[in-house]
Amino acid sequence: MSLTVAACSSSSSTPPASSTSNGASSSASGSPSQQAGTAGLTVPTANLPVLQSVGKGEGQLNLIAWEGYLDPSWVKPFQQQTGCQVNAKYAGSSDEMVSLMKNGGGGQYDMVSSSGDADLRILYAGDAHPVNMALIPAAKDFFPAFQAPSFNTINGVHYGVSLQWGPNVLMYNKKDFPTAPTSWSVLYNQAYKGKITVPDNPIQIADAALYLEKTKPSLGITDPYELTQPQFQAAVALLATQQPLVKKYWALASEEISDFQNGNVTLGAGWPYQVSTLRAAKFPIGDTVPAEGATGWADTWMLAAKAPHPNCAYKWMQYISTPQVQAKQAVTYGETPDNSKACAYMDKLQAGSCAQYHANAPASYLASISLWKTPLATCDNGQNNCVPYAGWVTAWNTQVK
Repeated sequence: MSLTVAACSSSSSTPPASSTSNGASSSASGSPSQQAGTAGLTVPTANLPVLQSVGKGEGQLNLIAWEGYLDPSWVKPFQQQTGCQVNAKYAGSSDEMVSLMKNGGGGQYDMVSSSGDADLRILYAGDAHPVNMALIPAAKDFFPAFQAPSFNTINGVHYGVSLQWGPNVLMYNKKDFPTAPTSWSVLYNQAYKGKITVPDNPIQIADAALYLEKTKPSLGITDPYELTQPQFQAAVALLATQQPLVKKYWALASEEISDFQNGNVTLGAGWPYQVSTLRAAKFPIGDTVPAEGATGWADTWMLAAKAPHPNCAYKWMQYISTPQVQAKQAVTYGETPDNSKACAYMDKLQAGSCAQYHANAPASYLASISLWKTPLATCDNGQNNCVPYAGWVTAWNTQVK
C-alpha cells in the first residue's frame, strides 16, 4: 500500500466560501446566506448520472482517510480480490479533508472518509458524486440510523456509504490514574500542567461547551454546536485557561500515541484508535466517557465528484460495507460498525468486543454521543444568534492556541 502521510492539520486555514453545510460539517466560512443555514441550497452535483453496474477495476484507488482507516489487515485482501491498488493520503482534520476534496478531489482523489462535521460542506460545494446504493448490497443490513442519514443523503440522493461511528474519549495513563477520572475537569486542572494533549481542531470548542452544559447550567447550553455569543465566549474562555496546561495540540493520531509512549503526557482527549493501538503495544492506557458525556463522529466513505477510478471506488464501498470487514475495522479501531450483522464477527475476532463497542444495541448508546456537526449562524430553533463555524476557527487560532 502506498502511503502519503499528512503531518499537519488545516484548522488554521479558512475554508473556501462555497464550502458550507447545514448541520454536519467541520469547517465553514462562507457567505452570510450560506452561514444562515441550508434553506434553499442545492447540491450542485445532484443530477450527475450514477454508475448502473460495476465494471472492471481501473487498478488504482486514491483515498483520503483518517489515520487507522486503511489498516493492511483489510486493505491487502481488498487489493488481492480486486486488483485495485490503494493509495492513502492521511488527513489530520476535517478541514484538511474538505480542502483536499475541493473541486471534486481535483481528479486526483476517489473518496474521503469524511466525518459528520465535513460531509455537507463537501456536498454543497459540489465536491461529491451521487452514489447508486443498489450496487452496495450490504448497505441494506445497516442500522436504520445509517441507511440514509442526513449527513450524507440529501433529498433521497446518496453521496457515499456510511461506515463507523464512535466517541471522543478521555485517555489516561493507568500508572498515574489507577482509577479512571470521572470528569473532563482533569483536562482543565492546573495539577496536570504540561501533561495534557488535545486535538488541534476548532471543533474542540464543542467539547468545552459540552462540559459547561453539564457543569454550568446557568449558561443555558442545550447543544454544544449551537452556541450564542455568551455561551461561545464561555467555552473559548475555558479553553484559553487550558492552553498553558497543554503539552501539545495533536493533529495526527500517531502524534498522540507517541506522546503517551514517550511519557510526554498522561492525559488527553482522543479516539478509540489511539487507545486500541496503545493497548496492542502493551501500554497501560485507560479510556473513559466521563459523566458529562462526549462528542463523537459518524463517518462516511464519500465519492469524489471527479473520481478517476469509479469502479474501484464502488468495489471499495461494497467491500467495506460487509459485516466481516466492518467487524475487523471496529475491533482494530475501537468503534461501532453500521452493519447490524457485524456483531457476531466482532466477537470471533475479539471476545466481548460486540458489547464493548455497543454493536448489538447502538440506539441508546448513540443517543449519549453528541455527534459532530457544523455550527451555523441559524440555530435549529430558527433563531439567528448562534456563532457560525468561521467564528470558531478565528477564536481557536487567536484566543485558544
